[in-house]
Amino acid sequence: MASQGAANDSGNGEAKALDAKVAEAIAAADAAGPQSGETVRVDSWIWSVRLVKTRSMGATACRGGHVRVNGDRVKPAHAVRVGDEVRLRHEGRERVVIVTRLIRKRVGAPVAAQCYIDNSPPPPPREAVAPAGIRDRGAGRPTKRDRRELERLRGLTGPGDGDGLGSDIGKDIGKPTP
Repeated sequence: MASQGAANDSGNGEAKALDAKVAEAIAAADAAGPQSGETVRVDSWIWSVRLVKTRSMGATACRGGHVRVNGDRVKPAHAVRVGDEVRLRHEGRERVVIVTRLIRKRVGAPVAAQCYIDNSPPPPPREAVAPAGIRDRGAGRPTKRDRRELERLRGLTGPGDGDGLGSDIGKDIGKPTP
């Protein structure tokens, strides 16, 4: 029983150490961030909280009209303040976040997650994609019969449909010509 308590204490110690590191990183981000009353550019903020991969991608999204702050389309230099609602359309998904902390420099994911409240709708389910036809290694090139079966499975041709070449060969054998 005592050894079990010791194991739990070491796990809590690791969690406390991790929390301390996150708290330290948050304090560093706050120190490097803007002072009270200052603002941050929207393209820089969405990059620093890891909503986009690069700041230039954030600026491109703003120029393309994919970023809205409080319902209005904005330019990359638009100022973001605490409490603003930022909507970002990126990679086919809409992200809706409320700004809770302003930062200028990119930070780690745990710190970035504490800079906004995520109100985004859940991502759509991934489409079920039929697995690609996998041939055994060393099976070689598919035969004509295999190819036709694959085309039938893919819906490219129906049963008995040919490609139009040679489809009438052999049909007139033994018939008299007029």
